[in-house]
Amino acid sequence: MNDTTISRRQRSYTLFLLVIVFTASHVDRQIVAILQEPIKQAFQISDTQLGLLTGFMFALFYATLGMPMAMWADRHNRRNLIAFSISLWSAMTVFCGMAVQFWQLLLARIGVGVGEAGSNPPSHSIISDLYKPEERATAIAIFGLGVNFGIMLGYLIGGWVNEWIGWRWAFVVAGVPGLIIAVIVRMTMIEPPRGYADGLAEQPTAPPFWSVVRYMLNSTATRHLVIANSLISMAGYAAIAWAPVYFQRVHGFSTAESGTFLALAIGVGGGLGTFFGGYFADRWARVSEGWRAWIVCVTTAIYLPSAVMCYITADPVWAVIWFIGPAALGGVYIGTNFAILQSLAPVEMRAVMAAINLFILNIVGLGLGPVGVGFISDLTAPEYGIESIRYGLLATLVVMAWGALHEAKVGVLLHRSHGSANA
Repeated sequence: MNDTTISRRQRSYTLFLLVIVFTASHVDRQIVAILQEPIKQAFQISDTQLGLLTGFMFALFYATLGMPMAMWADRHNRRNLIAFSISLWSAMTVFCGMAVQFWQLLLARIGVGVGEAGSNPPSHSIISDLYKPEERATAIAIFGLGVNFGIMLGYLIGGWVNEWIGWRWAFVVAGVPGLIIAVIVRMTMIEPPRGYADGLAEQPTAPPFWSVVRYMLNSTATRHLVIANSLISMAGYAAIAWAPVYFQRVHGFSTAESGTFLALAIGVGGGLGTFFGGYFADRWARVSEGWRAWIVCVTTAIYLPSAVMCYITADPVWAVIWFIGPAALGGVYIGTNFAILQSLAPVEMRAVMAAINLFILNIVGLGLGPVGVGFISDLTAPEYGIESIRYGLLATLVVMAWGALHEAKVGVLLHRSHGSANA
């Protein structure tokens, strides 16, 4: 029987720690973006190779290993897995700064991906066990702030440490704090009973992996949601990876200047967008569940023209102004869509469904987004020179619009199910 009582203070502290963990993961994941130009010069590599470094190779291992780790998390202690994962990715981030050849840096980045694979799905599962369905989008949106805080710190650390003492030390400064966070998580964070927030009296038994896959394939809303997540995230991950290069290469910013601007735009503006996206999703869902998804559609419709104007303008001041739109709205889907998925998932499948969603999202979004931009940039460079990066970034916006169509379908399906439930 589940007779555990978790206080509001324990819930808040656990969520706070998970935000810190998610922040640390994105510092270590995204710091390489602000350092791409000095890394390119140090190793004499192409934009396609930079895309592999920032996107595909990281995403391949991060996404693939996320599924077996999530299966483990649905059966064993999630807190311990998270603590181990932080230790691994933090150590590998430090090793990035020690690489003397490109392949060594690539292997260290793969190690960061392996470590981060064990953090996100169990974190989603823990949050869903702590917060009721009507609070879940807000809670996961707060968790999602780790993306914005992490990018903000990663850009600031990377940009300024590179200016002061070089890009290698930036990886060291970013990686060491995670080792301390791992100890705090292991020693102080609670492991809630599965199904606690849903009022389940018995601990559910986790089903086999392929049963979860069949469940997701048989759910029309889940299928469209996973596709929408993957396509929308492609433009977001591409912007995070290549916006620093775009502002440095095309508009002449230094790493410190671009790091500071992007840290404020994505960290502060994006943090507000991520939080309020989840907050309003929970509030408007009282009218119709469809609004959880439709909020993402509305913000995407604002994101797209603002991003187009940013990527085509020749004026650096207007490029900065127009980028505020994508920076503020790029994370709205995080808390909203992840909360929708957790509500669609049976309790015993939550970590694995989150991992499958993240696998597809990261292979398509994180994997193909940055490397696709790099490939298009290399392809068009003979004709357009440094301006070629614009065309790679613009191409991702077409895919984002496609994802918004699937998001709209999710909204329709949720609206219908909500209406049927109230009938």
